[in-house]
Amino acid sequence: MTRLSALKSALLATCALLPSIAFAQQTLQTIEVVGVSPVPGSEIAKDKIPSNVETIGAKELDHSRAPSLLDGMLQSMPGVSLSDQTGNAFQRDLNYRGATASPVLGTPQGIAVYQNGTRINEAFGDVVNWDLIPEMAIARMTLQPNNPLFGLNATGGALSIEMKNGFTYQGAETQLFGGSFGRIQSGAQYGWNNGTYSAYFAAEGAFDRGWRDFSSQSQVRRMYADIGARGDQTEFHLSFTGADNKLGSVAATPIEMLNQRWSSVYTWPQSLHLQMQMVQASAKWTPTDTLSFQANGYYRNYKSARVDGNATEAAACDPAGAFPGEFCLTDAAGAEVQINRNGPTANTLAGDLALGEIDRNQVKTTSYGGSLQATSTTQLFGHDNHFVVGASVDHGNTNFSATSELGTVDNNLFVTGLGVYIDQPAADISPVNLNAKNTYLGIYATNTFDITSQLAFTAGGRFNWAQINLRDQTGLAPLLNSDNNFQRFNPVVGLTYKITPNMTAYAGYSEANRAPTPLELGCSDPANPCLIDNFLIADPPLKQVVSRTIEGGLRGEISGGGSAYAAAPPAYRKAPVKAVSVDDGWRLRWGLSVFRTENSDDIINVVDPANPVRGYFKNAGTTLRQGVEAKLDLTWNRWSAYANYTFIDATFRSAFDVNDPFLGVAVGVVSGNHIPGIPAHRLKLGAEYAVTDAWKVGASVNYVGSQYLLHDETNVYPKVPAYWVVNVNTSYQVTKNVEVFGLIQNLFNQRYYSAGTVFDPGGFNTSGGNTAFAFNDPRSMVPGMPLAAYAGIKAKF
Repeated sequence: MTRLSALKSALLATCALLPSIAFAQQTLQTIEVVGVSPVPGSEIAKDKIPSNVETIGAKELDHSRAPSLLDGMLQSMPGVSLSDQTGNAFQRDLNYRGATASPVLGTPQGIAVYQNGTRINEAFGDVVNWDLIPEMAIARMTLQPNNPLFGLNATGGALSIEMKNGFTYQGAETQLFGGSFGRIQSGAQYGWNNGTYSAYFAAEGAFDRGWRDFSSQSQVRRMYADIGARGDQTEFHLSFTGADNKLGSVAATPIEMLNQRWSSVYTWPQSLHLQMQMVQASAKWTPTDTLSFQANGYYRNYKSARVDGNATEAAACDPAGAFPGEFCLTDAAGAEVQINRNGPTANTLAGDLALGEIDRNQVKTTSYGGSLQATSTTQLFGHDNHFVVGASVDHGNTNFSATSELGTVDNNLFVTGLGVYIDQPAADISPVNLNAKNTYLGIYATNTFDITSQLAFTAGGRFNWAQINLRDQTGLAPLLNSDNNFQRFNPVVGLTYKITPNMTAYAGYSEANRAPTPLELGCSDPANPCLIDNFLIADPPLKQVVSRTIEGGLRGEISGGGSAYAAAPPAYRKAPVKAVSVDDGWRLRWGLSVFRTENSDDIINVVDPANPVRGYFKNAGTTLRQGVEAKLDLTWNRWSAYANYTFIDATFRSAFDVNDPFLGVAVGVVSGNHIPGIPAHRLKLGAEYAVTDAWKVGASVNYVGSQYLLHDETNVYPKVPAYWVVNVNTSYQVTKNVEVFGLIQNLFNQRYYSAGTVFDPGGFNTSGGNTAFAFNDPRSMVPGMPLAAYAGIKAKF
């Protein structure tokens, strides 16, 4: 009886523990921590964030699944899509909820991007150069919707990139892959630590001939290095990022040319040379288990040099006018003026030669700054509480210069310079030399309080102050001189509620702002339009953009079978850790969110009706981006699969006038017109199967819905058609340390357009006063890359 009683008691005790064990298992498999501010060190359980946060790690950026950083983000981040303005795989736009992080000057930037807590939106134009980021050295990326704690440009979202160091990565790895269009890419990384000191190094190089005619070749070289030291309460890191990249850029091509030859280009040369060096220092001090301090500082040196062959406004002067036998421009009053203020330029060219120009610009920026932050997890009134407070300052000093050289255009649309520079203020084309100084200051705080074990409340905000001063360095463009100040406090508030141990509901409201960039401020006068990306003329005041976002949703996961999770409930409460994967069971993670972001005083690029290659920036009133995001992520035995869908309804909510580049007249935008360049539907499907323990095969489908052409704010032209692309990949683990892989993009060789714009099809002026290379269709498209195959090898030591 004694044994039976003991067994009965043990069984009863076990049964009593089963609910808590099940709760612990279900709870622990959802635990993932993410940062709530730009500076690393403010991590909190992802389930307490009142918005749809996405994270990916180094595994998702593996080249065996995607050939580049942007392709890896496209495949692994729900809601993310790519568009293309440059025709270069290394310089595409990242789109999220209708906001953009783009390398193209003049594109409204609605996503703030950070590398190890340092803002890497460039000081001039807020552009993001994805090719400068050493992707092999990335440990993790976190994408958050509108979050004011990330400062300026977080109107649509914020992307935080954490880099590897010797404490988080050990060992050595090399990889080499190549394939279509002359692509060859290699990389190596090494990490080491002895418990107190650490070192990490990564270097990458790539060459790609490109698949477009003449001008799409790219060469990429970049590196990252980090040394660190840590003790019981402190940790310090000093890192360096460097890059020197030469990129071809072929941009949009008239659809009539693409119908004849898919790889054709419209005017060249088009090239970009980017150089960057950045030094970062970071420190963390943890005096107690519940209190820590984080600090970082940086110095960044950035240079870009662009060469761009274009059409020109210059033409043969009227033989019966004031300047016969010369080249002329037309001033604001419609009168002919010489192309150079300093004297005549004789027209000695054959009469049938088409005229063009080579536009060159250079951006040289030095920037520096830093952040200081404190994080406390001390309980408040006996409840868990997570408090973060911090401040940051960023200062940039930029010199921008631009020139235009008159040239001729051959039958391949190559522009050859004639050594004659256009300099005519009366026609608003003059060499530019501008100094821009911008200082950004931010003070922020956020607090997450556990009202109950299921309900958490978050509240916080950030005060942004921006000063942007412009000074003309030529002494001939006084309208460029200005001092501009912007300031705003942006709040955030939200709730998360754990309905069950494996399902959470959330809702939140947030505001964010972005100040006009020096480029936008310098080109905002409709009476003095600019050749966008090249010239600045004058700067009537622009208002800052303010976004207001409401979001709500559900997320969770269910699982069955497989191994038990080896952790106890106290670990969940005191030291959140990442989930442990099941070995032979299944797990389904899912999420559904709805969002609504309203931007007031949104800034858009408007075409000049008198000359469609020129334009200016203006506040266009209110715009709205609202939609739905849904995602599924399944792991089952040897299978892994995902399905993501995003719907975005992006519209103008104010009436205003824009200029049609084809018609050459002002047209009216009305409330309800759709914002160009934003597809309403995006669907991504993918799966991978482990045929054996060593061999895996996978496939993905990316569908992008139709979108209106850029500069078609009135929605009158045919849309860029919807398209879908299938990619496949495979990998084989030859030995424990050696893996070979292969992948094919656009398996079915689909012909599609990744983006498009409205342009003036009128052609080129000739030196004889006629027109050459005229078109009939005002649509200009960026063609999608045809089928491409790559193979490679990766070795670990």
